[in-house]
Amino acid sequence: MPDEHAVPLTDETSPACVIGAFEIAVGSVYATDAIAERFRTGTGFSWGAHDDHVFGGCERFFRPGYLNNLTSAWIPALDGVEAKLAAGARIADVGCGHGASTLLLAQAYPASSVVGFDAHQGSVDAARKRAADAGLSGRVRFETAAATTFDGHYDLVCFFDCLHDMGDPTGACAHVHDHLAPGGTLMLIEPFANDDLSDNLNPVGAAYYGFSTLLCTPSSLSQEVGTALGAQAGEARLREIVTSGGFTRLRRVAETPFNIVLEARTS
Repeated sequence: MPDEHAVPLTDETSPACVIGAFEIAVGSVYATDAIAERFRTGTGFSWGAHDDHVFGGCERFFRPGYLNNLTSAWIPALDGVEAKLAAGARIADVGCGHGASTLLLAQAYPASSVVGFDAHQGSVDAARKRAADAGLSGRVRFETAAATTFDGHYDLVCFFDCLHDMGDPTGACAHVHDHLAPGGTLMLIEPFANDDLSDNLNPVGAAYYGFSTLLCTPSSLSQEVGTALGAQAGEARLREIVTSGGFTRLRRVAETPFNIVLEARTS
């Protein structure tokens, strides 16, 4: 195998790494029959009901992108945010999973306080262990809460690849709006997608449509409201969601083959 072909399957520090995608696929298969039945009934299939390979695979798939882009490109692209974090700000990572993004933020901005929130208790427990293993327990904490119930006020709230999984993404954005400090920012990292289906007919789009069917859409349908954005919502649909939640400004600040990064503000 040529070196350039080996990297995506061997190097978990490379932004091209796709090992996690295969682990997510393996984990998803365990629930295929149940998900098919839930599509017939419309009741959905909750994120927390999946096999552990889904949780671990999701982190393994997205973490390389965060590792290579979050503090070097995405945070600097936000209006005035990097200086705030360096000086000491309050950060909320909502839907934090096992805490990969939360710990990267805590490591990069030691003057800031970082809280990770997730509705899945098992993921919160795993994140707390990761923080302890990294020696970061004193600088970051993890709490069990949904995107519409977390508390506190923050200078930066982040949704890393999770808004589309939520039953009520508009309600989640409205909740963030009410819990931002003056001049605060919502950063949305979402799977890369174009607005028209025909523009998503490529290898990344095909993978995301598959995962959307097995994971994202059933997860949303299992929750109140059940918007079912799916992993291929596209920027125009996300703009509708964010502005309906009370934000007046939304701009794309960065993108990769796997993600788009959006900044939402009220001023």
